Amino acid sequence: MSNESQIHSSAGASQSNHRSYNIGFLLAALLTIVPFGLAMFPSLPRAATFLLALVCAVVQILVHMMFFLHLTTAREQRWSLVALVFSVVIIVLLVGLSLWIMYYVHYNMLGL
Repeated sequence: MSNESQIHSSAGASQSNHRSYNIGFLLAALLTIVPFGLAMFPSLPRAATFLLALVCAVVQILVHMMFFLHLTTAREQRWSLVALVFSVVIIVLLVGLSLWIMYYVHYNMLGL
């Protein structure tokens, strides 16, 4: 029998956790301010502004998942990642197929 304690100390975890939240907050704020500034003060063509805003949105989603939801590729979080991927696939299918159906209904209603 061993007398080792099974309790793991989390003394240093609080500081790294606050640091992670602060980094995530700064990145999220920056990724919000950049597209907002480009929309309010247009200095790029519309297509470039749209693409930059789209890229900032995707990167911000990743920042939120990493820094706030703490989703990583660690072995312990594999099921959380699988559930997230499944949810994304279902949402993409639902929205994509709904748009496809609406497009063809609109096309057929025009009588072309």
